[in-house]
Amino acid sequence: MNVFGIGLPEMAVIGAVALLVFGPKRLPELGRTLGKTLKGFQSASKEFEREINKAMAEPELPEAGEVNDVKVIPSTASVDSASPDIASADIASSDIKASNPEL
Repeated sequence: MNVFGIGLPEMAVIGAVALLVFGPKRLPELGRTLGKTLKGFQSASKEFEREINKAMAEPELPEAGEVNDVKVIPSTASVDSASPDIASADIASSDIKASNPEL
């Protein structure tokens, strides 16, 4: 019997030391607690493995298209409608230059 690389003689020594340290009354309680803890770790490990397998089974995202694949949508705005915004930007720019001569 070989569990975690520990043979039967080593397990007997560990059991004897545990019996001396914890006593015969607390040893069964510690064994149950250890068993429940190991079972919890095992179930968490299996859940993690299921999630990883589920993520690996999902299809990959499609590759990004080439730039040539982009559709051109005709614009409804005209260049003339943008002119007032450009004029406003020029006025704001001149105001900034007037208030900050370093620029």
